[in-house]
Order: sequence, then structure tokens, then C-alpha cells
Amino acid sequence: MFADASNFVQSVDNTFIFIVAVCVFFLVLITTLMIVFVVKYNRKKNKKAVNIHGSVPLEIAWTVIPTLLVLVMFYFGWEGYVKMQDAPPNSMIIKVTAQMWSWKFEYPNGVKSDTLYVPINQPVKVLLHSMDVDHSFYVPAFRIKKDVIPNYNNTAWFRPEQLGKFDIMCAVYCGLRHSYMYSAVVVMKPNDFKKWLDKQEEGKSDVDTTSSKM
Repeated sequence: MFADASNFVQSVDNTFIFIVAVCVFFLVLITTLMIVFVVKYNRKKNKKAVNIHGSVPLEIAWTVIPTLLVLVMFYFGWEGYVKMQDAPPNSMIIKVTAQMWSWKFEYPNGVKSDTLYVPINQPVKVLLHSMDVDHSFYVPAFRIKKDVIPNYNNTAWFRPEQLGKFDIMCAVYCGLRHSYMYSAVVVMKPNDFKKWLDKQEEGKSDVDTTSSKM
């Protein structure tokens, strides 16, 4: 879960852990207090109920503390969101087309593939477009997820920091074969990526030449 497969993993995971820790803390605190009060003020102990008029400091505390915690959560979330919106100027641009029920990737030189190949440590900006219904470009290992909507060009970016193969999923129900809409990001060494891209481009040129002769 915590492998640094992309530049966003650390910030997203830290925000997630902070929110979970706050929730667990208050869950344990409130549950413990409930049990203590149930035992301490059990009717069998003949405790006589007494009316109270409230406590201003207590009411201020349970208003201010949750408000501050929520603001801190918002700050971490907003800071991460802003970073995910600003792709570096040197990003590689790859067009991503979603349709029921597959992904297509097009590189700057016109090469197309069903699997996304990228070089390690190279910022990649994906231009997201849907041919039919709403989809969602989701790479769990990279901690990125962006809606892919018809008639709207959305974008996302990431910098892969670990070699390997990582799942791409559609995170929006898009029809009967939604669960089959899988692909992958293959992160390669720069030299290996260049060799792969050149090979694909040569194959594309051969197809184009053959087609023109026909």
C-alpha cells in the first residue's frame, strides 16, 4: 500500500492516515466514555438523576476542536488536489480514450497502444476523453483518479517512480462489462521505453506504407 510508485503516494497516504487516526481516536474516546457512563450511572446503583444547566467551556471545546480538525483535513486535501492539477511544463502528453469497455493510449508520435507505457521519473500528462459514457481513469498504485466524460476534455498527471506494471481501472460503473475494463501502466527505464516506442513507430510506418500501396 505504501510503496512510492508515483510522486503522489506519500501525500495521499499521509492525508489518509491522518484522517483515519482522528476518526479512530474519537471512536475509541466516545465508545469508552459511553461504557463508563453506562456502568457508573446504572439504575441498579440507585443513582439519582440531577438536572444540570450546561457548561459553556465544554460547549466551546466540542465546537472549536472538531472545527479545527476538519479545517486541517481540508488543508491537506486541498494542498494535494492543487498539486495534482498542475502538470510540469516538461510533461509527456499522452491522449487517453475510454470506451465501453477498453482503454486506448496515443503518444506524441502517433503510436497507439492498449497498454500505457511510460519512462520512469518522467512527468506524464494524460488527456482524457470518452467515446460514449462516463468512465474514470484510476491507477490505485499511483493514487490518481479522474473522471473521463463525453464531450469534455479532462486531464491528469503523474510521475512514475518505480519500475513495474500497475493496474488501470475504470472507477465509474459504465455498463455490463464494466468489471472487464482493465489495462495497465508499464513503467520502463528511459532507454527501454525509447526502444519500445521506436519499434512501435516502425511497425506503424510499415502498416501505413502497405495501406497506401493498396
